[in-house]
Amino acid sequence: MIPRGAGDADAADLLAKWRDDLASWAIPDAILAQADEKPWIHPVSMFTVDDEILDSISHRTARQAVPQDGSVLDVGSGGGRASLALVPPAGMVIAVDHQQEMLDAFADAAIRRGVGHREYLGDWPAVADAVPECDVVVCHHVAYNVADIGPFLVALNGRARQRVVLELPVRHPMSGMNPLWKRFWNLDRPTQPTAHDLMAIARALGFDAHIEVWPDETWGRRVDMPQAERVRFARIRLCLTEERDAEVAAALIEEADSLPREVATVWWDVQP
Repeated sequence: MIPRGAGDADAADLLAKWRDDLASWAIPDAILAQADEKPWIHPVSMFTVDDEILDSISHRTARQAVPQDGSVLDVGSGGGRASLALVPPAGMVIAVDHQQEMLDAFADAAIRRGVGHREYLGDWPAVADAVPECDVVVCHHVAYNVADIGPFLVALNGRARQRVVLELPVRHPMSGMNPLWKRFWNLDRPTQPTAHDLMAIARALGFDAHIEVWPDETWGRRVDMPQAERVRFARIRLCLTEERDAEVAAALIEEADSLPREVATVWWDVQP
């Protein structure tokens, strides 16, 4: 249930705008019909976690609220970068993801670190009631996939004892491909929503939310992936066929400066 209060009207308007803005990212049917593969792919190889995770503002913000041997819930965990960076002090990490392969990668990384772990397969917030409370809840690079963001945020808050920390690009993560859509399809892509919209929603829902924007110099280089694979994933997302790989490779080089690098950490402490 979404909290109710004086800001209900504002919250309703902001939630509706978020939903509409995300809907504007839909790929036109005429372009989708030409695709050999579904464009909305999330390859496990792009989310695996190395033995060393570079520290970030999001990690530090979450770590401040994790007690010694405390617990962390990672929603939309992927391979676990958001939560495993908090070990130590965290002594238990819990993952929720809708892909079993992601949970398998998470479990492998947790075992390598010798930390207690549990995994839950499913969509958030549908599985929230089955997941235990944790000291801190983290959720990185998921929000732009969630049209009904209100219940999603409320459920994050409901499973945190101390703090909720979200990380997301300031602009939609596909914004960096906007020049490529224009180049290959003469298609103008959206520019909304933004991390500041999410911040406004969180505050309208009654959370004492804060935002910090910072440059992520590792953006697009967090995983050591062969260039051929990066080209393939970009080509699939652009709904192009395999014979266009060389064109996509050249375009990625020319448009490299347009990749998004501003990231936002949105966080709040849970009210007693």
